[in-house]
Amino acid sequence: MILTALDRYYDRLLAQPDADIAPIGYSYEKISYALVISRAGDLIDVMDLRDTSSKKARPSSISVPQPEIRTAGVKPFFLWDKSSYVLGLGDNQESTAAKKEKRRNRIREEHEAFKAYHREVLGSTNDDGLLALLAFLEKWSPEKRDQYPQLVDEVLASNLVFRLEGEQAFIHEREQAKTIRMHLLEDDSTKPGICLVTGEAAPLSKLHPKIKGVRDAQSMGASLVSFNLSAFTSYGKSQGENSPVSEKAAFAYTTVLNRLLSGDPSNRQKLQIGDATTVFWAEADTPAKAEAAESTLAAFLDPRTDDGSETDKLRNVMESVSQGRSLRDLGDDLDDNTIIYVLGLAPNASRLSIRFWEVGTLALFADRLTHHFEDLNLEPRPWKPEPGAWRLSLQTAPIPKNGKPKAEDVQPLLAGELMRSILTGRRYPRSLLTNIVMRLRADGHITDLRVALCKAVLSRDRRLGVKGIQEEVPVSLDINNMNPGYRLGRLFSVLENIQISALGKKLNATIRDRYYGAASATPASIFPLLLRNSQHHLSRLRKDRPGQAVNLEKEIQDIVDGLPAQFPKNLKMEAQGQFAIGYYHQSKARKANKSNSEEGEDQ
Repeated sequence: MILTALDRYYDRLLAQPDADIAPIGYSYEKISYALVISRAGDLIDVMDLRDTSSKKARPSSISVPQPEIRTAGVKPFFLWDKSSYVLGLGDNQESTAAKKEKRRNRIREEHEAFKAYHREVLGSTNDDGLLALLAFLEKWSPEKRDQYPQLVDEVLASNLVFRLEGEQAFIHEREQAKTIRMHLLEDDSTKPGICLVTGEAAPLSKLHPKIKGVRDAQSMGASLVSFNLSAFTSYGKSQGENSPVSEKAAFAYTTVLNRLLSGDPSNRQKLQIGDATTVFWAEADTPAKAEAAESTLAAFLDPRTDDGSETDKLRNVMESVSQGRSLRDLGDDLDDNTIIYVLGLAPNASRLSIRFWEVGTLALFADRLTHHFEDLNLEPRPWKPEPGAWRLSLQTAPIPKNGKPKAEDVQPLLAGELMRSILTGRRYPRSLLTNIVMRLRADGHITDLRVALCKAVLSRDRRLGVKGIQEEVPVSLDINNMNPGYRLGRLFSVLENIQISALGKKLNATIRDRYYGAASATPASIFPLLLRNSQHHLSRLRKDRPGQAVNLEKEIQDIVDGLPAQFPKNLKMEAQGQFAIGYYHQSKARKANKSNSEEGEDQ
């Protein structure tokens, strides 16, 4: 299913007039320089092809004949390669004389292989550009480097292509070069068979091309499908014969997946959730509808804080979904029936693991994501725009006292399960609430997003009819909410406010710093002590601000009146989530009232 969807996506992209996808037998690779040669085979110039739009020059992504998979052996590429193959020159920074000599021999071997390979495959050509390349390979020797000051160290550490003097196209783009390339792809050793992806009879691929761009996977690329040990094989079949995929389909799915995984800053079809590198794409009647759907999903999954138009668009989609209206009402290119594919990949040694795979219509995903944001909702809204999945997953990591959570501290499985629950509309992972509650108790950072996640877990469980979750979770302060955990959280906030009001804000540690964990888990052991201490603070307030003291005492009484006769000995995890929500709501309401009163005084 995954490979079939990727194969179809490749065909759709290739059919577009301005397609930026490599045709069969080619791939986009990082190329830094072009060697400009004369028709007689002399090196004329070294052309810098790097992208200099940012501070540091980066290699350009250029379509070249697809490289074969290299292991330890020497294997030249067709009409391009790194400098050790093309020029017989490369970096040699080995520590010992023996290693340096070994490296020199290796570079010499690679260069000779490059020349021999092209003499063989281009032997019958009559194309001017290809003949010029053959002449260059005959004339060139590594000892000529000193004659060309353009061959700086950066060139000798890069991939190189060729260009004929006076022409704009590269030599590998010439028509006869393409024809020869297609002949090279027709390998007699490949066996025909029925492709599991397309269902057609075609030559089968032994080894699938590598997939690059998955975080923490091998830099040279990893495989989604591979059979490199006898334990993985059956019935005496070898390599790709165990899972027959045609060469065309193997090329198609890896090429389009590498495109989706590209590190281009403008690529919004890729985002990182924990260790899961997530990509998505759309299938629609027209390219415009597919692009509109991909843009809408990107706004849901990875909102950009600096783009007001994207935020407005997201709000409009959510309002349309919540009111039961069709997405077509928002624009001609938005189609409810557009199919969306979401794929999450994670590293697994030399292979890739599928973290999640979800397929559905745009309307279905929009509905699920709208429900997700409704579950998270707090009032007044503490964020703009809605938080993306990556921001939510960071809340499960420790937050340093004067720092930010780190992506590497996010539990990979938890992040993947969180993303899956968002996309499917099913329950959030059971470990999510436990993780957040433990983080609140450990580091004391009661952030908007952490509280929102507690609320989301409880709200969704109630909406889905989970046994034992019956009470509605408020989005803002609800003084009539009788949930013991919620009321205890409110009471803890009031007691903290009494302490700060009496002793000032410059305290070494408040009761939240010292007692939040115990108060939220074992109220009976802590709240009697906190209430006794609050009387000392109130007596001080009665001298300086008697009116405030009376109001705070009334707040305590109103909250305690709704609690059981005795404080609970312990609170379950769901009640501890309610505790965090109650504390947050009470604290935010107090700050809002204080702000409003100050504004009234100013007026």
